[in-house]
Amino acid sequence: MILEMKVPSPGESISEVEIAQWLVSDGDYVKKDQAIAEVDSDKATLELPAEVSGVITLKAEEGDAVQVGAIVCLIDTEGKMETSQVKDNVKAKPKSEIPEKIPEVQQVEKNYASQFPSPAAKKIMNEKGISSNQIKGSGRGGRITKEDVIKAVPSMGTQPDWGERSQNRSKLSMLRRKVAERLVDAKNETAMLTTFNEVDMSEVFKVRNKFKDGFLKKHNIKLGFMSFFTKAVVRSLKLYPDVNSMMDGDYKISYDYCDISVAVSGPKGLMVPVVRNAEILSFSGIEKEIGRLAIKARDGMITVDDMTGGTFTISNGGVFGSMLSTPIINPPQSGILGMHNIIQRPVAINGKVEIRPMMYLALSYDHRIIDGKESVGFLVSIKEALEDPVELLMDNNSKQAFEL
Repeated sequence: MILEMKVPSPGESISEVEIAQWLVSDGDYVKKDQAIAEVDSDKATLELPAEVSGVITLKAEEGDAVQVGAIVCLIDTEGKMETSQVKDNVKAKPKSEIPEKIPEVQQVEKNYASQFPSPAAKKIMNEKGISSNQIKGSGRGGRITKEDVIKAVPSMGTQPDWGERSQNRSKLSMLRRKVAERLVDAKNETAMLTTFNEVDMSEVFKVRNKFKDGFLKKHNIKLGFMSFFTKAVVRSLKLYPDVNSMMDGDYKISYDYCDISVAVSGPKGLMVPVVRNAEILSFSGIEKEIGRLAIKARDGMITVDDMTGGTFTISNGGVFGSMLSTPIINPPQSGILGMHNIIQRPVAINGKVEIRPMMYLALSYDHRIIDGKESVGFLVSIKEALEDPVELLMDNNSKQAFEL
């Protein structure tokens, strides 16, 4: 029986995907549920599993854009695995059939064409002020071509020998192209502004160091900084609800829940899965959900549904060493919080200089919907919560907050 495998829908509103990579070759024997291809949508890269076992016939090339529901391959369920598929049994090509390596540049005898530029090359040479003795012609008979002149760099004196230089041109994945499009849209279609502040992380360190062992033992997950920041963001979103709103034409959409998008790094680049209803999650609930989503992103199992929605974003560039940045809004959201690295710095405390673990915070926001007063107040409220987490995030009961 011949089974026609069609492109499944990766998610709502997605009508087209791109074949990023075939993981099998035409004529291979595949097993049911074996990953046979990676497909890119404008929101995620997903694996395409074989629906049955059999011999596969590919009907699309890598890089092809195909509609959801289109046939991408056929699987013959009556086909058997051929011995030739086993790599160990593939015979090497006789040495006599392997052509000798052809030199990249053939030496040519000097003749009338040697170092003589083509008309196009001569025009560019005149514009750049380059003489023919500064360029080595690679054309027939040593003739100087247009490409030779473009690669040449005018210099004072002798042209330096840069050695072999190459460049590679590769098509961006559909996901990366969509990300690029969304980032440009965010810059062009929003009145984006960034405000900054700094936070003393001493109290967060103190609380975390005191309870991290018990937290790990009880919940089987580490107590990180993200749960503190998520809790602080949820508190601030309740105090400043416009930051938890979005523009929709002439209307403002506000939310009574906090779906926090958290930027995590995966093999395909930065992913932004969503922690749903963060306002009702405990510290352990937030850490477990972020951990679950991070593992899915790392293993390439993240889905479109995992990244759809979100009312506010947290991006932690500090894990890569970033000291300060202006994060770009994740449209259609109106705000994004940028976390940065924690540095021991001298600060004035009650008239004395002390060394404290300090972090710069950045809030990028859409000024069309969020005023300066609200944006500054929002960031200050996050600073206050992180500098007094026991009172403002835990109601003065750390053990209860950590469920210990």
